[in-house]
Amino acid sequence: MQIFFRKHCLLCGASGNDDLCTPCRNSLPYLPFDRCPVCALPAAGRLVCGACLAYPPAFTHTVAAVSYAFPIDAMIHSLKYRANLAMAPILADLLAAQIDQIIFPDFIVPMPLHPVRLRERGFNQALEIARCIARKTGIALLPDVCKRIKNTVSQTGLPWKEREKNIRGAFACEMDLAGKHIAVLDDVMTTGATLNELTRVLHARRAVKVSGWVVARTL
Repeated sequence: MQIFFRKHCLLCGASGNDDLCTPCRNSLPYLPFDRCPVCALPAAGRLVCGACLAYPPAFTHTVAAVSYAFPIDAMIHSLKYRANLAMAPILADLLAAQIDQIIFPDFIVPMPLHPVRLRERGFNQALEIARCIARKTGIALLPDVCKRIKNTVSQTGLPWKEREKNIRGAFACEMDLAGKHIAVLDDVMTTGATLNELTRVLHARRAVKVSGWVVARTL
């Protein structure tokens, strides 16, 4: 029975007791220790970077686990575009290890998909990861509190200013979040434009603080 149920590393195939063997886990593209607490990009002394000082985003903090590089990019693509849902708990584990348990938010909100995109894909990858995080942390998950009301073109490949314009007015929220700290969970953060736009909507519903929780940060 031990042999039959023995796991194999999803990256190298080595047998073991975990989804990722220790060498593969240790070789993942982790972010540097010194990074901006707001946008999670590298910054000396873990201080707020110049870009966030010059143009402060609406969100206050970003937790990111790894850099969006191989093999993380392949793992996320496998989840999103090949419906490999077994990747969700593995990616969630990487993110959960970075979450500060002292400063827990009141709710987790997954980045919503437009209904058209949701029908095409069949699931929301951010929601699948968020479910795992909610189970691990005990934080309440609000899967449907935010809606994506504008079917935007993919942000991939758009310059920063175009991304900001493309995503404007894309979200809606009807729940009163007065005094609440919300963690918005997504798989990848590139420029932060999507998180910034959703944060504005949450602030309009009287949330006092919004943090970004992302598995991978594009450097």
